[in-house]
Amino acid sequence: MLIWLRTILFSLGYIPSTILYGTLHWGIRWLPPELCHRITITWCRLNITWLRITVGARYRVIGIENLQKIQRPVVILSKHQSTWETLFLQMLFFPAITVLKRELLKIPFFGWGLNGLRPIAIDRGNPREALKKIRDVGIAQLQAGNNLLLFPEGTRVDYGKRGKYARSGADIAIEAGVAVVPVALNSGKCWPTKHLRKFPGLISVVVGEPIPTAGRSTRELIEQVEAWIEGELAKIAAEEAEQKR
Repeated sequence: MLIWLRTILFSLGYIPSTILYGTLHWGIRWLPPELCHRITITWCRLNITWLRITVGARYRVIGIENLQKIQRPVVILSKHQSTWETLFLQMLFFPAITVLKRELLKIPFFGWGLNGLRPIAIDRGNPREALKKIRDVGIAQLQAGNNLLLFPEGTRVDYGKRGKYARSGADIAIEAGVAVVPVALNSGKCWPTKHLRKFPGLISVVVGEPIPTAGRSTRELIEQVEAWIEGELAKIAAEEAEQKR
């Protein structure tokens, strides 16, 4: 019962803020893109904070010193378990352009607000065209000095599960000549996919060292990223299991 009460309380802030920022987008979309992006980031920060206050979903960033090693722009390849990282990683790696499915932008208010984050929206029903758009627009954004955020598993994967890692992000990084930053996280345990309930707990976000891409093959690079991300998640799970003993 307490979990549902906390979830409802979170929703009482999340839904109105989404309506507010979604509506606000129509008034600020004429502003310079980066300024519009900065304004929309406050929506991300607001809801990450509100989730912590109402539900008790805290977070920690491990490897924060690696952020100082980043020479922008970079391609960020992250685990994807929840809506949580869609908001949080925007704050951590600003300015970050996210690749997401086009259908999300059609959701009233929520999708309008997402537009303020300058995403690359793709049609997953047309894989060939989607890959071309990710490559062309992604490289253009990197050349403009923006970071590029991709979820190589392609969609949200349940907490504790593992999806197939696509090579497109690694391919873009190699072609653009920029480093890759891997990110491991376990947000799904607090904000699970396909469930309404939100749970208290500590979300761990692990930022890896930037990985140079010169002389690397796409397969080699994505295999390194996948091994690192899944390895870090295994360490976090082992640490949590030890703490419960």
